[in-house]
Amino acid sequence: MARKKKPRFVLGLMTVASIVSISFLLQVAGNPFLNSIFALLLFYTVLPMWICSYYFKKRGVKLRQVVFSHGIALWLLPIFALTLLIMIFSMSIYWLLLRALMSTAPALVTLFLTPEPLPDVFWYLAATGFVVAVVAPIAEEFVFRGVLLNQLMDVFGLWKGIGITSLIFAVFHLNFLGAFLFAVIASILYVKSGNLLAPVLLHSANNTLAVYQAFAGTSFMEWLTVTSVNDLYTKSAPNLIALIASTVLLLLIIGWMSRGLEQRRSPIR
Repeated sequence: MARKKKPRFVLGLMTVASIVSISFLLQVAGNPFLNSIFALLLFYTVLPMWICSYYFKKRGVKLRQVVFSHGIALWLLPIFALTLLIMIFSMSIYWLLLRALMSTAPALVTLFLTPEPLPDVFWYLAATGFVVAVVAPIAEEFVFRGVLLNQLMDVFGLWKGIGITSLIFAVFHLNFLGAFLFAVIASILYVKSGNLLAPVLLHSANNTLAVYQAFAGTSFMEWLTVTSVNDLYTKSAPNLIALIASTVLLLLIIGWMSRGLEQRRSPIR
C-alpha cells in the first residue's frame, strides 16, 4: 500500500511545487492579465482533476464510460432548444429579481446594472472567453454532475440528489433561480443520456451565449435585455410574457424528460 501511495504523493508534491513556481514567476512579471488567466485555469483544472480522478478511480470507472460521442447527435437539437429556453428564462427571472429589489435596495439594483469596463487586450478577452465557454463547463459538469450528483443520489435517492446538487450549484451563481433550473435540467439530461458530454454541451452553449453578450456589448435578445433602471419598467411586458412562457415550456420538458428516469442508472453508480 505504501508503494502505491508514494507515486501519488510525489506527483502531488510536484504539482504543488509547479503551481507555486509559476505563481512566483507571474508575480515577478507583474502582468495582472496573466495572473487572472492562470488563476482561472488553476481553479478549473487542477482541483476538478484531483477530485474526479480520485472519485472515478475509487469507483473503478473509466473516462470513456461517462463521456462518449455515440448517440450524442440525437441530443444536439434538444440541447440547442434547451439553451435558448434557459437563456430566456434566466434573463426574464433576472428582470423580476431586479424589479423586486427596486423597492427595498435600489442602490444594489444600480450596482448590478452598472457595466464593468472590459480591458482592451484581445488575447486576454479571448483566453477568458475560452475558459468560461469551454474549460469551466467541462470542469463544473464533471464535479457537479459526475461526482456530487452521483454521490448524493446514492445517499438520498434520485430527486433529492438532483435537488441538493442543483441548490449547491446555484449558490455559486449570481442568478440563483436561473442557475438552479439550469442545474436541474443538466442533471436530468445526464441521468437520461448516461453521458456527461450532454450536460457539458448544454453548459458550454449557455456560457458561450453569455460570453458573446458580455464581450460583444450587444444581445440577440435585445427585447429582454435590461441595462438601466428605465428598462425594468419599459420592458416589463416582454419579460413577463417570456418568463411565463419559458417557465411553462421548461416544466413540461422536465416532466417529459423525467419519464422512466427512476429506472435509469448512471455508469458511475
